[in-house]
Amino acid sequence: MSESGITLPAFGGLESTLLWLVFAAAVCALAYGWWLIRRVLRQSPGPAAMQEVAAAIQEGAQAYLGRQFLTMSLFILVITVALYALYRPIYSNPGLAIGVALAFLFGCLASFGAGYVGMTLAVRGNVRTAFAATRSFKEALETAFQAGTVSGMFVVGLGLLGATAIFVLFRGDAFRVLIGFGFGGSLVASFMRIGGGIYTKVADVGADLVGKVEVGIPEDDPRNAATIADNVGDNVGDCAGMAADVFESFEVTLVAAIILGAGTLLDPQFHVLYGSHASAFALKLILFPLLVQGIGVFASILGTRFVRAKGEEIGDPMRPINTGLWISSGAAVVGFVAVNAVYLTNPTTGAPDWRFSLATFTGLLLALVIKWLTDQFTNPNLRPVTEMAYSTKTGPATFLLSGLGFGLESSVWAVLAIAATILASFTIFQGDLALAGYGVALAGLGLLSVTGYILAMDTFGPIVDNANGIVEMSAAALQPRSAREMATRVVAQLDQAGNTTKALTKGFAIASVESLRQALAAGGAVALDRVGIQVNLPLIFIGLLIGGAVPFLVSAFLIRAVGRSAFEVVEEVRRQFREIPGIMEGTAKPEYDRTVDIVTRAAQRELLSPAVIALAAPILVGFGLGVAPLGGFLAGAILTGQLLAVFMANTGGAWDNAKKKIEDGFLGGKGTEYHKAGVIGDTVGDPLKDTAGPALNPLIKVMNLTSLLVAPVAISPLTPGLRGAIVVVGLGLVAAAVAMNRRGSVAARMPARADDPMITTGRSR
Repeated sequence: MSESGITLPAFGGLESTLLWLVFAAAVCALAYGWWLIRRVLRQSPGPAAMQEVAAAIQEGAQAYLGRQFLTMSLFILVITVALYALYRPIYSNPGLAIGVALAFLFGCLASFGAGYVGMTLAVRGNVRTAFAATRSFKEALETAFQAGTVSGMFVVGLGLLGATAIFVLFRGDAFRVLIGFGFGGSLVASFMRIGGGIYTKVADVGADLVGKVEVGIPEDDPRNAATIADNVGDNVGDCAGMAADVFESFEVTLVAAIILGAGTLLDPQFHVLYGSHASAFALKLILFPLLVQGIGVFASILGTRFVRAKGEEIGDPMRPINTGLWISSGAAVVGFVAVNAVYLTNPTTGAPDWRFSLATFTGLLLALVIKWLTDQFTNPNLRPVTEMAYSTKTGPATFLLSGLGFGLESSVWAVLAIAATILASFTIFQGDLALAGYGVALAGLGLLSVTGYILAMDTFGPIVDNANGIVEMSAAALQPRSAREMATRVVAQLDQAGNTTKALTKGFAIASVESLRQALAAGGAVALDRVGIQVNLPLIFIGLLIGGAVPFLVSAFLIRAVGRSAFEVVEEVRRQFREIPGIMEGTAKPEYDRTVDIVTRAAQRELLSPAVIALAAPILVGFGLGVAPLGGFLAGAILTGQLLAVFMANTGGAWDNAKKKIEDGFLGGKGTEYHKAGVIGDTVGDPLKDTAGPALNPLIKVMNLTSLLVAPVAISPLTPGLRGAIVVVGLGLVAAAVAMNRRGSVAARMPARADDPMITTGRSR
C-alpha cells in the first residue's frame, strides 16, 4: 500500500469550522504583530547620532536581504517548475501537481517574508531600545521584547495561514500538497540561515581579531571599520536567518505530523483497533496538529504580555522572560488537553484518548530539558564556563581544549534526551508503530507549540546586542552624563540576557530535528511499502555512511568560508588603520561601506556550495543506489547532524560566555592576556555556534524533504539511460559544489615561492 491508496472521508461541518478557527488564529497572530509594529515605531529613536548609526545598520541589512533574494530566486523558479514536471505523471489529478508546485512557491515566500518583517522591525527597534535605556531598564526591556515578538507572530501567523489555506483548497488531498509548502520553507531557511550565518561571523571574527586583539579597542568602537558590518550581521543572521529557520522547523514539524496522521491508514493494526471508524479518526489525527499550533498562537501572545520589568533600577532580564515562557507553556498544555478531551475521543468507547495530549506534553518536557542542558553548559555562572575561563591562565590552547571537552559531552546528553522522548512515545502507544510514530511527531509539535514566544526570545538577542553597539558608538551624544551611564549599564545587562536567549533558541531549533526521524518513517512507509531500512545490507549501509558524512562536509565548507572571508575583512580593516590618518584619534571616520560590501559578497558567494549539496546528495543516492539506501542516507545525516549541531552550538556559546565572564572582571578583565586568549577562543567558536551549527538544522530538513519528493519517482521503473543521466547530473552538481568552495582559497592568492617578500614580510603586493 502506498500514499496513493490513502482515502480520507469528506470534510464535514465540524472539520470546516475547525479549519476556519485555526485560520482565525493565524490572522490574530498577524494582527497582534502589526499592532506591536505600530507600538514600537511610535517610540522615539533618540538623538541624531544614534539615528545615524542605526540608519547605517538598516541600509546594510536591507541591501543584504535584497541580494539574498536575487540569489535564491533562480533556484526557487527552477524547482517550482521541476516539482510540477515531477508530480504531473504521478497524480491523475493535474491540480495536485500544480498544488505541490504552488505550495512550494508560497512556502518560499512565506519563509522569506517572516524573516524580512522580523528583521525590518529589529533594525528599527534596536535604536529605540538604546534610547529607552537612557531613561529606564523597564522601558528598554519591554521595547526590545515587543520588537522581537513581531518576528515570532509573523512566523506562526504565516505558517498557519499557509497550512490552513492548503486544507481549505485541497481538503482530503491537503496532506499530499503540504510537503511542497514545507520544502519551500526549508529551502529558503537553508539559504537565509547559511548566508546570514556566514555574514554575521565573517564580520564578527574580522572585527574582533583586529579591534580587540591587535589594536585593543572595545567591541563596538566606531574606529573599527568592521563595526557596522558586525551589527548588520546580528540582524541578517540572528533575526532574518533564525526567523526563517524557526519557520521551517514549525512547518516541517507540522507537515510531518499531518503526513503521519494520514499514514496511520496504511497500518493494518490501526484498522483493527478502530474498525469502520478508522478513516474518520485518521482525519481527526490530521487536524489535531493544526489545532495544537493554533492554541500555541494564543499561548504565545499571553506569555509575551507578562514580560514586564518591575520598578528596580536594573534587574535581571531573564526573570520576566522566563516567567513569560512558563506562562506560555502552561497555557499551551491547558489548551491542547482541552482539545484532546473534546475532539480526540475514542470512537469505539466515546471516552477521551489522553495518549495524544500526553505525547504532545513530552515535547514540552523536552523543551525544558533542552533549556536546562543548554544552561548547564553555557551559563557563565556555572562550573563548565567558569572552568573554561580559568583555563585561559595557561593560554588559548588549554582554553580551546577545555571548551571542546565540554561541548562534546553536551551533545551526548542532548541526544539521550531526544531518545528518551521517542521511547516515551512508544511506551505511551504500547508499541503500535504507526501511532507511536505519530506520537513522536506530536512531541515535536509540543516542543514548538509556543514558537511565537520562542522566536520573540531569540530576536530579543540581536536587538539588545545592536542597542549595546549603538550606545557605544554614539556615547558622546548622550547627555547628561547620568543618562549615558544609565544606558551603558542597562544595555550591557540586556545584552548578556540576549546571549542566553539566543543560545536557548538554537537548542530548541536543533532539537526539532527529532521530528524528522518521523518524517523519515513517513517517507519509508510511502516509498518503501513499510519494508524498513536494513542497515546490514551493503547498499543501505553505504547510504548510511554517505549520509553521515554530508554534515561534516557542509560544516567544513562553512567554517572554511568564514575563515577565508574573515581574512579579507581583517586585511581591509588593517589597511584602513594604516592608510587613513586620524582613525585612532577619532578625527577621521572609517569606510564602513567597504567592509559591508566585502562581507555581503562573501556571504552570497559561499552559501551556494552547501545549498547545492543539500539538494544534489539525496537525488544522487536515491537514483544511484535506490530508495532503501536513501533511507539509510537520511538516518546517517540525522544522527551525525544532530550530534554536530549541538556540539558546535554549545561549544561556541560556552567559549563566548567564558570570554564575556573575563570581560566582566574575572581574572582581571579586559586588556589582560587571559582576555586575549578568551577572544581567540571566541573567534574560533563564532563560526561553530552561529554558522555551521545552526545551518545543519535546515540542511537536514531540506535533504529529508527532497528525498520524500523524489522517492516516488526514484522507486518507479526508469530506463537505465535516464537513471544514469540523473546520477551523472547529481555527481556533476556535487563536484561543482566542492569546486566552488575551493575557488576562494587564501592559499590560491599567495605566491608559490617561500622566499617571496609577501610571505617573509607579511606585506600585501
